[in-house]
Amino acid sequence: MKSSVLRRLLSYIKPYRKYLIMAFISAIISVFVTLLSPILIGKTIDYIVGPDQVNFGKVLSTLIILGLSILLGSLFQWVMTRCTNTITYKTVKDIRVQAFNKLNSVPLKYIDSNAHGDIISRVINDIDQISDGLIQGFSQLFTGIITILGTILFMFSINISITLVVILITPLSLFVASFIAKHSHAMFKAQSEIRGELTGYIEEMIGNQKIVKAFTYEDRAQSEFQEINERLYNYGVKAQFYSALTNPSTRFVNGIVYAAVGVIGAISAINGKLSIGQISSFLAYANQYTKPFNEISGVITEFQAALASASRVFQVIDEEEEKPDPIDSINLKECSGNIEINNVSFSYDNNKKLIENFNLSVKPGQNIAIVGPTGCGKTTLINLLMRFYDINSGEIKIDNININNITRKSSRGLYGMVLQDTWLYSGSIRDNIAYGKPQATLAEVIEAAKAAHAHSFIKKLPNGYDTILSDDGSNISQGQKQLLCIARIMLAKPSMLILDEATSSIDTRTEIYIQKAFSKMMEGRTSFIVAHRLSTIREADLILVMKNGKIIEQGNHEELLSKDGFYAHLYNSQFSYMN
Repeated sequence: MKSSVLRRLLSYIKPYRKYLIMAFISAIISVFVTLLSPILIGKTIDYIVGPDQVNFGKVLSTLIILGLSILLGSLFQWVMTRCTNTITYKTVKDIRVQAFNKLNSVPLKYIDSNAHGDIISRVINDIDQISDGLIQGFSQLFTGIITILGTILFMFSINISITLVVILITPLSLFVASFIAKHSHAMFKAQSEIRGELTGYIEEMIGNQKIVKAFTYEDRAQSEFQEINERLYNYGVKAQFYSALTNPSTRFVNGIVYAAVGVIGAISAINGKLSIGQISSFLAYANQYTKPFNEISGVITEFQAALASASRVFQVIDEEEEKPDPIDSINLKECSGNIEINNVSFSYDNNKKLIENFNLSVKPGQNIAIVGPTGCGKTTLINLLMRFYDINSGEIKIDNININNITRKSSRGLYGMVLQDTWLYSGSIRDNIAYGKPQATLAEVIEAAKAAHAHSFIKKLPNGYDTILSDDGSNISQGQKQLLCIARIMLAKPSMLILDEATSSIDTRTEIYIQKAFSKMMEGRTSFIVAHRLSTIREADLILVMKNGKIIEQGNHEELLSKDGFYAHLYNSQFSYMN
């Protein structure tokens, strides 16, 4: 599992091979000139034999070479770091773009069935964790591996037997690091999952603070938060405990290596096989040889967390996309508004039926109102018309063309949709109104705003149409947000309309104006109106009364009242409180 994730993660680096090669070459040069230092220092020591026996000329020339090697090593170390950082940031950018693009191409079912906070955590926090792991990994692994190989060669050039002792003790350090890494990966994986759960819970609580406070849910919210946070703490402590063992464990092994070199080197010096300068060089190399093992052990900790996070990100990237439009799909720019729904069946859950054998014929320009109790399938019908979900069986036609033969983009573009839940983004009011028609002029935007009765409040704002809305338009009222959403549709002038409780947050006086504006906009356009306040749909050409996913009554307002059936009961119940 880990190896497959690692291979896939490394595959993202392929487009940046040139930076990889430059980093590798720079690492070799940097390490090579750095490893010259112990030999130069050792020679300098040997040039200082005793009082009045110092070869100042050779000492000075050696020190100059030493200074130049340090400068050259620092330069190539900077080049290597620059290249590895470039690789990391470009790779992470590609992964994040691919993950975000996938969210735009997955079926709406995936977004609806997963906690939004967890999805956000995967695209932001988990990818940041990958970045941290790669940055440390590349820089430390490059220099570490080359340093290990380089010091072995330099040590061999000084003394073969002592070098073999160092190499024989080394596997113990590798065994300790791999043992700890195996156990820490599971902890980091669980930590990433709980972090996503916590992000989702926080996003949920912050986004619904008014509801939390209205129902005095603060204590319970705090309790649930603490429970999740406690689990995150426990796994975090275990993950850090295992990872914290790596460095001291490898340092202990490295201390054994250093001591062995010191003892054997001292004995060799006594026997005349090594000079004092060579012992000094060998001890420096032994220290440089063991240092990468400590650094790599630290990298392993970050890399385990990065792999755990990468696994979660790849789960998003691997999600099945929406079925692509057939190659011969029609790009329908406009339509007359003739809708045919024949024997349509649909359910979100295969074990729970919702809409069965649904039939409906809508003539061009008709205003269709959809009413019924909560959960009867009103919003589901809208989702099917917009192809947010695909039907299980049957067919839906627009102007006698099966919607499966029309591109999703063009079929959705035929509708103008105003929902009860408004959506605005952080940007100017002008940009928000022109969201569906970016090329619109300011005059067109103002005309649409006037039609939606939003112009008067916009002009009162500090910068008028250039006023910047904060996140989701929280610096204006709910009713004003809905007016802007209505203006957005009036500017787009689509072939058909879908109004799902579009005036639910607007005061009665403004609603009267909006209804008049809607009436004007709906002239000649097929319109679907979902409403709970039945007084708002009295003028509809056809009212569909739904219950349990089926049409149980249909007709205009007067016809349904005369039947004295379910609709009449719903309509009259609005006034029962007056009796």
